[in-house]
Amino acid sequence: MRDGLEGLLGGRRLSPVQRRIAHYLSDHLEEAIFLSSVELAERAGVSQPSVTRFAMVLGFGGYPELRQALRPLVLGGRPEGGSLLRGAIDDEIRNLTLIRDRLAALPLKELGESLAATEPLPVLGLRVSSGLATTFAYFARRVHPDVRLLVHGGSELVDGLHAARRAGAEWVVAVVLPRYPAEVVQALEYAGKLGLRTAVITDGPGFPADVVLDAPVGERLVFDSHAAPLALAMALVEAMADAAPLRTQARLEEYERMTEDTGTFLSAGEPA
Repeated sequence: MRDGLEGLLGGRRLSPVQRRIAHYLSDHLEEAIFLSSVELAERAGVSQPSVTRFAMVLGFGGYPELRQALRPLVLGGRPEGGSLLRGAIDDEIRNLTLIRDRLAALPLKELGESLAATEPLPVLGLRVSSGLATTFAYFARRVHPDVRLLVHGGSELVDGLHAARRAGAEWVVAVVLPRYPAEVVQALEYAGKLGLRTAVITDGPGFPADVVLDAPVGERLVFDSHAAPLALAMALVEAMADAAPLRTQARLEEYERMTEDTGTFLSAGEPA
């Protein structure tokens, strides 16, 4: 890959700023081929126009054309699902291993007890985070009597938080994954003004909330993958279930009877 990059540089004399870009590409080419010009500029420590000028110095019309020329250096002419996907899965394995090794330090038990005790329990997730929020809420409803999913912004979100607090809620759980909607931060600030405590599942420890459960996302592909945050969300559901074992048992048994009576699911071995 370095030889291919050197070939594109063609022995050109680069400015100090352009050398910083070239050095970053040389050290992080597998990652860089999926970065935007703004993201590359941030990581290389230069301005976005410098990235554009760098591409044009190499004879390209702009950065997108340079990025397209760099991709075969990483992919080796093979289908993009080969080494790239293996690398992405390897990253997720590392992310899951990190969460496994940090489990003892995470406040899962304490948070699970608090969430199990609050009724109702609002669960918030906007845009890309709505998928994980929906999954968390779906399983949380199996062990909690009143989970309220909030995946629409605007006044509907404000109404939902206000109604939950009026009904007795003490906590709100929010899933906040990149890219972070500004509206989520505003909603959590409003939740705090209402007197709700905030618990956030996100990808970094610095998010402003009462409790932060952080798990890294996979960044190797064009769009992030969320294996580690999903595992963390399911661990939190488990903690909620453990916090109220008798209620959990009664609700799960009732749910099983309901699904059997209504034929909700196919029996094992039954054709679709």
